[in-house]
Amino acid sequence: MNLIADSGSSKTAWCVTKGKECAQQLFTSGINPFYMEVAQIEDELRALSVQIEGEINHVYFYGAGVASTKMSDTLCKWFRKIFPKATVEAHTDLLGAAYALCQHKEGIVGILGTGSNSCFYDGKNIVDTVPPCGFILGDEGSGAALGKQLVADYLKCRLPADLHQAFTDYYQLSKDEILDCVYRKAFPNRFLASFTKFLHEQQAHPYVHTLLSVNFDRFFTHNIMHYDYTRYPLHLLGSVAFYFKDIITATAAQRHITIGKVEKTALPGLIAYHNDLVING
Repeated sequence: MNLIADSGSSKTAWCVTKGKECAQQLFTSGINPFYMEVAQIEDELRALSVQIEGEINHVYFYGAGVASTKMSDTLCKWFRKIFPKATVEAHTDLLGAAYALCQHKEGIVGILGTGSNSCFYDGKNIVDTVPPCGFILGDEGSGAALGKQLVADYLKCRLPADLHQAFTDYYQLSKDEILDCVYRKAFPNRFLASFTKFLHEQQAHPYVHTLLSVNFDRFFTHNIMHYDYTRYPLHLLGSVAFYFKDIITATAAQRHITIGKVEKTALPGLIAYHNDLVING
């Protein structure tokens, strides 16, 4: 049996495959070694392992934060402690997105979820990328970036009065509670990205529409326009990409960027990719 994982900063989707089929689908919190301690990751993996029915032979993990060979080796070591008989591979979530969206064809790939990322994929490997730089210095168009602007404008009383009241009623958060979550508690990126639910519900509001358009345009100008976007479509993965597809597509068209596939999760594509490898080698 294979264990395939699509892990962002907020959530990890796991699939146990038997042959071509997904026998079990499980979910845990996101596993990001950039933000998490070893003990936290091991706890997540142990909690996962007790839910799996059967013995795992191969683990294919694609995750945010797996940005170096050292980090990949470290993750593989942790997985082998939990699944000692399995062969393990750990790759960046960007490669997982490329496999899932493009399979063996070349194309431009973007991730818009809690964070954001992008690359050009030649059908086998990532050959060009723009560093995402995290939600403080980059991650344009991501859930964390959208939430960051919304919350900052709320605290500075820059929201229109009706939207300010709607936000207050929706979340019932004090200024101190917000600042504590951003500056003192773990995973501020997840906290900020959680406000995309409010933005989705309010996306017809002129302020929200502008906020979304400006941030997605920034994702295009700071990242996607680095690649040959006039020749290749942009394929997108992630919850933000999926739920804001219409406004993303409209904003992209203003930059003459064509949107291709848009998927919420990489798992179906990753299952197809690894099945194809087994069949065709």
